[in-house]
Amino acid sequence: MEFTDEAIVLAARSHGDTGAIVDLLTRSHGRRTAYVAGGASRRMKPFLQPGARVDADLRSRTSDQLGSARLEPMGEGPSALFDDPLALAGLSSAAAVTLAALPEREAHPGAFLALEALTGALSLRDLWPAVYVRFEVGLLEELGFGLDLSSCAVTGEPDDLVWVSPRTGRAVSQAAGEPFADRLLRLPPFLLGAQAGLGAGDVGAGLDLTGHFLARSVFDPMNRPLPEARDRMVARLSAAGLT
Repeated sequence: MEFTDEAIVLAARSHGDTGAIVDLLTRSHGRRTAYVAGGASRRMKPFLQPGARVDADLRSRTSDQLGSARLEPMGEGPSALFDDPLALAGLSSAAAVTLAALPEREAHPGAFLALEALTGALSLRDLWPAVYVRFEVGLLEELGFGLDLSSCAVTGEPDDLVWVSPRTGRAVSQAAGEPFADRLLRLPPFLLGAQAGLGAGDVGAGLDLTGHFLARSVFDPMNRPLPEARDRMVARLSAAGLT
């Protein structure tokens, strides 16, 4: 098996004296893990940080065997964010959630596009937290657990949607959900359309929403918690007043 594809580095760990095991999200071939010769070298380490863009040439003898990869860096990657710990926390969270949620060797081009959009927005401090929420919404969709925010689950009407049912993932209108408000998840307006601005508490509500469904539909069945990197990001956003 051999292919070349664009990829985003999700994680890397040293292997032996000079090599590294690298987890990649490729554009067309899904999540892949491969051995990179020389990956522990000073030259390669900067290009193996989470979020780095690479051109990957992957090879393995069989489809279920750990293969090898030759990587060529594309652009400056996450080094541009080294002076922004908050953006790095967002990048670390996205990489950890992607790595833990996506099965290996399954094509998920939507997940690649969502992560690509997020990495492109991380330099915009006031914007990227909302893009991060959209990234997790897209990841849920890609895994088959997409939210239905098109109309009210009770009335079928598309207007005045302000909550989401924690059981079904469907939107609920103000009037229909009022008697059950304490049992519903808040739906931030920016998830309904690009025209809606960001209000106080919207990012936090979005993270609560996606966190609930990631935990229930993806991580609980694997008997695993949400990644610690995500918890750290949420805490840092809260401390910075960006939730």
